[in-house]
Amino acid sequence: MDKKTPLRISSISELHTILQLPPPVHPLISLADNTKIATDIAELDRPFFLNFYKISYKYSSTGRMGYGQGYYDFNEGGMMFTSPNQLIATDNGAEYYGTTLLFHPDFIRHYPLDRTIKKYGFFSYETNEALHLSEKEKKVILGLFDNIADELNTSIDEISQDVLVSYLEVLLNYSNRFYKRQFITRKVVNHDILARVEHLLNDYFNDHTSLRNGIPTVEYLAKEVNLSPRYLSDMLRAVTGQNTQHLIHEKLVELAKEKLASTNLSVGEIAYELGFEHPQSFSKFFKTKTQVSPLAFRQTFQ
Repeated sequence: MDKKTPLRISSISELHTILQLPPPVHPLISLADNTKIATDIAELDRPFFLNFYKISYKYSSTGRMGYGQGYYDFNEGGMMFTSPNQLIATDNGAEYYGTTLLFHPDFIRHYPLDRTIKKYGFFSYETNEALHLSEKEKKVILGLFDNIADELNTSIDEISQDVLVSYLEVLLNYSNRFYKRQFITRKVVNHDILARVEHLLNDYFNDHTSLRNGIPTVEYLAKEVNLSPRYLSDMLRAVTGQNTQHLIHEKLVELAKEKLASTNLSVGEIAYELGFEHPQSFSKFFKTKTQVSPLAFRQTFQ
Protein backbone atom coordinates (compact mmCIF):
# COMPACT_ATOMS: atom_id res chain seq x y z
CA MET A 1 0.00 0.00 0.00
CA ASP A 2 1.25 3.51 -0.83
CA LYS A 3 2.56 5.35 2.23
CA LYS A 4 0.36 8.29 1.30
CA THR A 5 -2.79 6.16 1.39
CA PRO A 6 -4.40 6.71 4.81
CA LEU A 7 -4.60 3.72 7.12
CA ARG A 8 -7.96 2.96 8.75
CA ILE A 9 -7.77 1.59 12.28
CA SER A 10 -11.06 -0.03 13.19
CA SER A 11 -10.61 -1.04 16.81
CA ILE A 12 -8.78 0.03 19.94
CA SER A 13 -7.17 -3.41 20.11
CA GLU A 14 -5.78 -2.91 16.60
CA LEU A 15 -4.27 0.43 17.57
CA HIS A 16 -2.70 -1.10 20.70
CA THR A 17 -1.10 -3.75 18.51
CA ILE A 18 0.28 -1.13 16.10
CA LEU A 19 1.65 0.96 18.99
CA GLN A 20 3.13 -2.19 20.58
CA LEU A 21 1.09 -1.73 23.74
CA PRO A 22 -0.42 -4.56 25.81
CA PRO A 23 -3.99 -5.49 24.83
CA PRO A 24 -6.59 -3.10 26.30
CA VAL A 25 -8.32 -4.24 29.49
CA HIS A 26 -11.66 -3.37 27.86
CA PRO A 27 -12.12 -3.66 24.07
CA LEU A 28 -14.09 -0.40 23.82
CA ILE A 29 -12.10 1.93 26.10
CA SER A 30 -8.46 2.28 27.10
CA LEU A 31 -6.05 4.71 28.72
CA ALA A 32 -2.45 4.72 27.51
CA ASP A 33 0.74 6.19 28.93
CA ASN A 34 2.33 7.80 25.89
CA THR A 35 5.86 7.09 27.14
CA LYS A 36 5.14 3.37 26.60
CA ILE A 37 4.21 3.81 22.96
CA ALA A 38 6.81 2.51 20.54
CA THR A 39 8.55 4.95 18.20
CA ASP A 40 9.41 4.48 14.51
CA ILE A 41 6.24 2.51 13.76
CA ALA A 42 6.11 1.57 10.09
CA GLU A 43 2.30 1.62 9.90
CA LEU A 44 2.22 5.26 11.05
CA ASP A 45 4.48 6.56 8.31
CA ARG A 46 1.25 7.62 6.61
CA PRO A 47 -1.88 9.43 7.86
CA PHE A 48 -4.58 7.35 9.47
CA PHE A 49 -8.24 7.34 10.48
CA LEU A 50 -9.55 6.04 13.78
CA ASN A 51 -13.05 4.56 14.13
CA PHE A 52 -13.23 5.82 17.72
CA TYR A 53 -12.75 8.91 19.89
CA LYS A 54 -9.31 10.02 21.05
CA ILE A 55 -8.57 12.49 23.84
CA SER A 56 -4.95 13.29 24.57
CA TYR A 57 -3.04 15.45 26.98
CA LYS A 58 0.47 15.72 25.59
CA TYR A 59 3.59 17.68 26.30
CA SER A 60 6.79 17.25 24.34
CA SER A 61 9.67 19.18 22.86
CA THR A 62 10.30 16.75 20.02
CA GLY A 63 7.11 16.06 18.15
CA ARG A 64 4.22 17.31 16.09
CA MET A 65 0.80 15.88 15.48
CA GLY A 66 -1.74 16.87 12.92
CA TYR A 67 -5.22 16.45 11.59
CA GLY A 68 -7.33 18.59 9.29
CA GLN A 69 -5.23 21.32 7.69
CA GLY A 70 -2.23 21.65 9.98
CA TYR A 71 0.23 20.38 12.53
CA TYR A 72 0.48 21.16 16.21
CA ASP A 73 3.86 21.51 17.92
CA PHE A 74 3.74 20.22 21.49
CA ASN A 75 6.41 22.56 22.86
CA GLU A 76 3.70 24.30 24.89
CA GLY A 77 1.73 21.20 25.75
CA GLY A 78 -1.93 20.82 24.99
CA MET A 79 -5.08 18.78 25.08
CA MET A 80 -6.54 17.54 21.82
CA PHE A 81 -9.81 15.87 20.87
CA THR A 82 -10.51 13.85 17.74
CA SER A 83 -13.75 12.15 16.78
CA PRO A 84 -14.13 9.07 14.57
CA ASN A 85 -13.06 9.39 10.93
CA GLN A 86 -10.84 12.45 11.31
CA LEU A 87 -7.58 12.27 9.40
CA ILE A 88 -4.60 12.15 11.78
CA ALA A 89 -0.87 12.39 11.05
CA THR A 90 2.14 12.13 13.35
CA ASP A 91 5.87 12.66 13.27
CA ASN A 92 6.88 9.03 13.37
CA GLY A 93 9.73 8.51 15.82
CA ALA A 94 8.90 11.60 17.89
CA GLU A 95 8.53 11.26 21.65
CA TYR A 96 5.28 12.31 23.30
CA TYR A 97 4.75 12.54 27.03
CA GLY A 98 1.29 12.45 28.51
CA THR A 99 -1.87 10.37 28.46
CA THR A 100 -4.22 9.23 25.71
CA LEU A 101 -7.80 8.12 26.28
CA LEU A 102 -9.54 6.09 23.59
CA PHE A 103 -13.19 5.08 23.54
CA HIS A 104 -15.38 3.57 20.84
CA PRO A 105 -18.82 5.05 19.98
CA ASP A 106 -20.33 1.69 20.94
CA PHE A 107 -19.12 2.23 24.50
CA ILE A 108 -21.51 5.15 25.00
CA ARG A 109 -24.31 3.69 22.90
CA HIS A 110 -27.69 3.78 24.73
CA TYR A 111 -26.35 6.42 27.15
CA PRO A 112 -27.42 10.09 26.99
CA LEU A 113 -23.79 10.93 26.10
CA ASP A 114 -24.28 9.19 22.76
CA ARG A 115 -26.70 11.99 21.82
CA THR A 116 -25.03 14.90 23.59
CA ILE A 117 -21.40 14.30 22.60
CA LYS A 118 -21.99 16.26 19.39
CA LYS A 119 -22.47 19.44 21.45
CA TYR A 120 -18.79 19.40 22.39
CA GLY A 121 -17.50 21.44 19.48
CA PHE A 122 -13.84 20.92 20.34
CA PHE A 123 -13.96 17.50 18.64
CA SER A 124 -14.08 19.52 15.40
CA TYR A 125 -11.26 21.93 16.24
CA GLU A 126 -8.01 22.01 14.30
CA THR A 127 -4.62 21.13 15.75
CA ASN A 128 -3.60 24.76 16.31
CA GLU A 129 -6.67 25.13 18.55
CA ALA A 130 -5.53 22.77 21.31
CA LEU A 131 -6.66 23.39 24.87
CA HIS A 132 -3.84 24.77 27.01
CA LEU A 133 -4.37 23.88 30.66
CA SER A 134 -3.36 25.89 33.70
CA GLU A 135 -1.66 23.98 36.51
CA LYS A 136 -4.94 23.81 38.42
CA GLU A 137 -6.83 22.62 35.36
CA LYS A 138 -4.15 20.05 34.62
CA LYS A 139 -4.64 18.53 38.08
CA VAL A 140 -8.38 18.21 37.41
CA ILE A 141 -7.90 16.49 34.05
CA LEU A 142 -5.10 14.20 35.18
CA GLY A 143 -7.14 13.36 38.28
CA LEU A 144 -10.00 12.22 36.05
CA PHE A 145 -7.59 10.16 33.96
CA ASP A 146 -6.41 8.53 37.20
CA ASN A 147 -10.01 7.76 38.17
CA ILE A 148 -10.63 6.15 34.78
CA ALA A 149 -7.41 4.13 35.11
CA ASP A 150 -8.41 2.93 38.60
CA GLU A 151 -11.82 1.85 37.35
CA LEU A 152 -10.32 0.00 34.37
CA ASN A 153 -7.91 -1.78 36.67
CA THR A 154 -10.60 -3.06 39.00
CA SER A 155 -12.69 -6.12 38.26
CA ILE A 156 -15.13 -5.36 35.44
CA ASP A 157 -18.72 -5.71 36.65
CA GLU A 158 -22.20 -4.58 35.60
CA ILE A 159 -21.61 -1.10 37.07
CA SER A 160 -18.21 -0.44 35.47
CA GLN A 161 -19.55 0.96 32.22
CA ASP A 162 -21.93 3.33 34.05
CA VAL A 163 -19.05 4.66 36.16
CA LEU A 164 -16.71 5.08 33.18
CA VAL A 165 -19.31 6.86 31.05
CA SER A 166 -19.94 9.19 34.01
CA TYR A 167 -16.23 9.99 34.16
CA LEU A 168 -16.24 10.67 30.40
CA GLU A 169 -19.10 13.15 30.80
CA VAL A 170 -17.31 14.93 33.64
CA LEU A 171 -14.10 15.05 31.61
CA LEU A 172 -15.89 16.56 28.62
CA ASN A 173 -17.76 19.10 30.76
CA TYR A 174 -14.55 20.25 32.43
CA SER A 175 -12.86 20.48 29.02
CA ASN A 176 -15.76 22.62 27.80
CA ARG A 177 -15.37 24.89 30.83
CA PHE A 178 -11.63 25.20 30.32
CA TYR A 179 -12.06 26.06 26.64
CA LYS A 180 -14.47 28.84 27.61
CA ARG A 181 -11.84 30.09 30.05
CA GLN A 182 -9.26 29.97 27.23
CA PHE A 183 -11.49 32.13 25.04
CA ILE A 184 -11.67 34.69 27.86
CA THR A 185 -7.99 34.71 28.83
CA ARG A 186 -6.98 35.13 25.20
CA LYS A 187 -9.33 38.08 24.84
CA VAL A 188 -6.81 40.38 23.10
CA VAL A 189 -6.05 37.78 20.43
CA ASN A 190 -9.73 36.98 20.06
CA HIS A 191 -10.68 40.64 19.63
CA ASP A 192 -8.04 40.87 16.89
CA ILE A 193 -9.71 37.91 15.16
CA LEU A 194 -13.11 39.56 15.55
CA ALA A 195 -11.74 42.73 13.93
CA ARG A 196 -10.34 40.64 11.06
CA VAL A 197 -13.71 38.93 10.55
CA GLU A 198 -15.49 42.29 10.44
CA HIS A 199 -12.89 43.62 7.99
CA LEU A 200 -13.31 40.52 5.80
CA LEU A 201 -17.09 40.99 5.72
CA ASN A 202 -16.75 44.66 4.80
CA ASP A 203 -14.33 43.86 1.97
CA TYR A 204 -16.49 40.99 0.77
CA PHE A 205 -19.45 43.29 0.13
CA ASN A 206 -17.50 46.42 -0.84
CA ASP A 207 -15.63 44.70 -3.68
CA HIS A 208 -18.83 42.90 -4.79
CA THR A 209 -17.51 39.40 -4.10
CA SER A 210 -21.08 38.69 -3.00
CA LEU A 211 -22.28 39.20 -6.57
CA ARG A 212 -19.87 36.52 -7.79
CA ASN A 213 -19.83 34.05 -4.90
CA GLY A 214 -23.08 34.61 -3.04
CA ILE A 215 -23.54 35.13 0.70
CA PRO A 216 -20.28 34.68 2.67
CA THR A 217 -20.13 31.40 4.57
CA VAL A 218 -18.79 30.46 7.97
CA GLU A 219 -16.30 28.17 6.22
CA TYR A 220 -14.99 31.03 4.08
CA LEU A 221 -14.38 33.32 7.07
CA ALA A 222 -12.80 30.53 9.13
CA LYS A 223 -10.39 29.68 6.33
CA GLU A 224 -9.40 33.33 5.93
CA VAL A 225 -8.46 33.63 9.63
CA ASN A 226 -6.86 30.15 9.75
CA LEU A 227 -9.29 28.63 12.23
CA SER A 228 -11.76 25.77 12.07
CA PRO A 229 -15.39 26.83 11.55
CA ARG A 230 -16.48 25.42 14.93
CA TYR A 231 -13.63 27.02 16.88
CA LEU A 232 -14.28 30.40 15.26
CA SER A 233 -17.99 30.24 16.08
CA ASP A 234 -17.38 29.15 19.68
CA MET A 235 -14.74 31.84 20.18
CA LEU A 236 -16.94 34.60 18.71
CA ARG A 237 -19.85 33.48 20.87
CA ALA A 238 -17.62 33.81 23.95
CA VAL A 239 -16.47 37.29 22.88
CA THR A 240 -19.67 38.78 21.40
CA GLY A 241 -22.50 36.46 22.40
CA GLN A 242 -23.03 35.64 18.72
CA ASN A 243 -21.58 32.90 16.57
CA THR A 244 -20.16 33.43 13.07
CA GLN A 245 -23.47 32.80 11.31
CA HIS A 246 -25.16 35.43 13.46
CA LEU A 247 -22.45 37.97 12.61
CA ILE A 248 -22.92 37.30 8.90
CA HIS A 249 -26.67 37.72 9.24
CA GLU A 250 -26.21 40.91 11.26
CA LYS A 251 -24.01 42.36 8.50
CA LEU A 252 -26.57 41.39 5.83
CA VAL A 253 -29.40 43.12 7.73
CA GLU A 254 -27.26 46.21 8.34
CA LEU A 255 -26.36 46.54 4.64
CA ALA A 256 -29.90 45.76 3.52
CA LYS A 257 -31.32 48.52 5.73
CA GLU A 258 -28.71 50.96 4.47
CA LYS A 259 -29.50 50.24 0.82
CA LEU A 260 -33.27 50.28 1.37
CA ALA A 261 -33.08 53.61 3.17
CA SER A 262 -30.56 55.48 1.03
CA THR A 263 -30.73 54.11 -2.54
CA ASN A 264 -33.30 53.69 -5.29
CA LEU A 265 -32.26 50.08 -5.94
CA SER A 266 -35.14 47.65 -6.23
CA VAL A 267 -35.55 44.89 -3.66
CA GLY A 268 -34.37 42.42 -6.31
CA GLU A 269 -31.24 44.44 -7.07
CA ILE A 270 -30.41 44.71 -3.38
CA ALA A 271 -30.92 40.96 -2.98
CA TYR A 272 -28.46 40.18 -5.78
CA GLU A 273 -25.87 42.68 -4.50
CA LEU A 274 -25.95 40.99 -1.09
CA GLY A 275 -25.47 37.55 -2.61
CA PHE A 276 -28.99 36.16 -2.52
CA GLU A 277 -29.85 33.94 -5.46
CA HIS A 278 -33.55 34.86 -5.39
CA PRO A 279 -35.27 38.09 -4.25
CA GLN A 280 -37.89 36.00 -2.46
CA SER A 281 -35.19 34.44 -0.29
CA PHE A 282 -33.92 37.89 0.63
CA SER A 283 -37.41 39.17 1.48
CA LYS A 284 -38.10 36.15 3.67
CA PHE A 285 -34.72 36.53 5.42
CA PHE A 286 -35.21 40.27 6.00
CA LYS A 287 -38.71 39.84 7.42
CA THR A 288 -37.56 37.02 9.70
CA LYS A 289 -34.81 39.23 11.10
CA THR A 290 -36.69 42.55 11.34
CA GLN A 291 -40.38 41.53 11.50
CA VAL A 292 -41.14 43.81 8.53
CA SER A 293 -40.83 43.28 4.77
CA PRO A 294 -38.14 45.17 2.79
CA LEU A 295 -40.80 47.33 1.13
CA ALA A 296 -42.49 48.14 4.45
CA PHE A 297 -39.11 49.11 5.89
CA ARG A 298 -38.37 51.38 2.90
CA GLN A 299 -41.74 53.11 3.23
CA THR A 300 -40.84 54.36 6.69
CA PHE A 301 -38.23 56.60 5.03
CA GLN A 302 -40.53 58.05 2.38
